[in-house]
Amino acid sequence: MAPSLTFRLDRSARDTLTEQIRKGIVAAIESGSLAPGARLPSWLDLAAQLGVARGTVKAAYERLADDQIVVTSRAGGTRVSDHAAKALSTKPPAEPDPPPALYQEFFSGPAIFQMGVPASDHFPVPLFARLRANAARAEVAEPAVYPDPRGTFELRQSIAAHLRIARGLECHPSQVFVTTGYAGALAFALRVLRMDGRTAWMEDPGFFQGRMALELAGMSLVPMRVDEDGLDVAQAIARAPDAALALVTPGQHAPLGGTLALARRVQLIEWATRAQAWVFEDDYLGELQLKRRAAPALASLDRAGRVIHIGSFSKTISPALRLGFLVVPAAVAPRFAEAAMAFAPAPGPAVQTAVAGFMREGHYLRHLRRMKRLYAARSDALMAALRARGHAVQAGGLAVLLRLPDGTDDAAICREAQAFGLAPVPLSAWYDPTGARDSGLLLGVATTDEARLDAACDRLSRVIERFRWADA
Repeated sequence: MAPSLTFRLDRSARDTLTEQIRKGIVAAIESGSLAPGARLPSWLDLAAQLGVARGTVKAAYERLADDQIVVTSRAGGTRVSDHAAKALSTKPPAEPDPPPALYQEFFSGPAIFQMGVPASDHFPVPLFARLRANAARAEVAEPAVYPDPRGTFELRQSIAAHLRIARGLECHPSQVFVTTGYAGALAFALRVLRMDGRTAWMEDPGFFQGRMALELAGMSLVPMRVDEDGLDVAQAIARAPDAALALVTPGQHAPLGGTLALARRVQLIEWATRAQAWVFEDDYLGELQLKRRAAPALASLDRAGRVIHIGSFSKTISPALRLGFLVVPAAVAPRFAEAAMAFAPAPGPAVQTAVAGFMREGHYLRHLRRMKRLYAARSDALMAALRARGHAVQAGGLAVLLRLPDGTDDAAICREAQAFGLAPVPLSAWYDPTGARDSGLLLGVATTDEARLDAACDRLSRVIERFRWADA
């Protein structure tokens, strides 16, 4: 007789019913309740016992059979494999390997103060879900042909039209290349322009993922300090006039939030023209300037064709889309097009079609206007709450910077805060690791709703105070 399996299913749990059944049987085997050779209930019996569809139990049994934990035969039914213990001891861990420490905040959410993600609680989910479903059906129904590796024309056309309105950047769809997020755009441009072995200016502090990408591309980095007017171009020219590349965030400096002054923009483009160097404009927030009208894109001033404009939809729609883009000067567009045919940097057409429709029908601009008002209110509320608790703070794009005394271990504070569902980012991680670094916490405003604000600020303040006492 098949033994009775006693475990309960939770229909509100994140795991599917099939996965809960699979885990329940594995637990019974590991505890010794099901010995090697023991017969499992039939699909029908277990389905009746648990109150689920027979196909749900069948799918769980099939997964167990694939893992060689059970064996099935017509005569003997489904039984625990003689090698089940070995199969369970050698199976891969249930949780994936953790990412490198520098990138853990990307995957720590959803959490309060998390940076790099938009406010999902105010996104028009039903509307975008309908666009994605329609795009997926259309993709399956169309003939099986290779998609354009530069990106669909509809999306490139929509991006070009949006940049013309929102960023003052005149470009043709042939100059736009769709990529797998910001990282894909940066890697694609570095490869096409053959930057290995060259020197690059890097903002200090600056986005650590950009710094790592340049280093992996074989570039020699010269860190350049920034002030309230952005990168000090005159100092950069004096220190490394023969650099081949400058990676900058002129719209809103990451992470301090300043805008590159007009005089410095002109100076930067003039240097790139003389030196035949390239300027990579990381326009990571686009027009999401919270306190005033966003400055036009740096590329809108470029008449010599030296600026590569990089954008993405990670901060405005979702990083899960893995959707970014490049806008390159017309003179090098054929070169990039040739490389796209070989490297195929664009993601699948269905997600591109959905985003193109979202933009073309006017939903994207309306969404950005709503988010700008929401983020400005959340930023003001967060700064007021922190100041009321005695902290020195300043706005920095879609983050608030909480300054800490020099020498404070901001990384340790962030690690402890994660245990309480908070995800601040240490400011020190954004600096060149070989130079002087300021200490502080970067707190994302998009994920900080007003209902949980006071409790989160109280908890963070207690963590900071504990470290101050330890230092004292």
